[in-house]
Amino acid sequence: MNKCLMALGAFLAFTLPAHTQPVLETGLAGALRGCTEWVLRPASWADGPKPFLAVMGLGNTVGLVKSVADESLPPPGLRAANHYWRINSQLDAGYVLVVSDQIPMCHITGGGEADLQPIVEAVLSSPEFVEQWEQVSKEGEGEMISTRFRSREEPKFILIVSRAKEAGGRQDRVQVLATAIYDVGQ
Repeated sequence: MNKCLMALGAFLAFTLPAHTQPVLETGLAGALRGCTEWVLRPASWADGPKPFLAVMGLGNTVGLVKSVADESLPPPGLRAANHYWRINSQLDAGYVLVVSDQIPMCHITGGGEADLQPIVEAVLSSPEFVEQWEQVSKEGEGEMISTRFRSREEPKFILIVSRAKEAGGRQDRVQVLATAIYDVGQ
């Protein structure tokens, strides 16, 4: 009987990460859709969040919260009229989407007990993402890498995604940071 329990435990340990990965991918992909929707189509939220939330496609895993931890806030210059959306992809990992109704920007942070590096790479190479975003540049520093993208729909809309270079990195800090802003100049 002990061997059966050990075998079951080993099986569950092997299969659980694969099960959680699609949920975490869905959460990040939904946050990125929400980011684009909020900035490029303000009519989707101007009269209430239902159309905006429908585009995110995350159902009851996303909700508006009054505040978030400091590490999930955007840079100080983007902290005006912010709204905070928490995306609970699983009990111990998820994302925060911060948007503004005064500045055309969005800010996504992700973290938790799951290793998000392979999740982020899967989302950035997905057909949905590649169809919407064109890679402009990629640079690394230390354990992190940042990639700059330009929206294929609106070239003045720029997204920078920073994440660990390799899987298996530290999980006691923000693991993915993405900031997008629409350049209203020129």
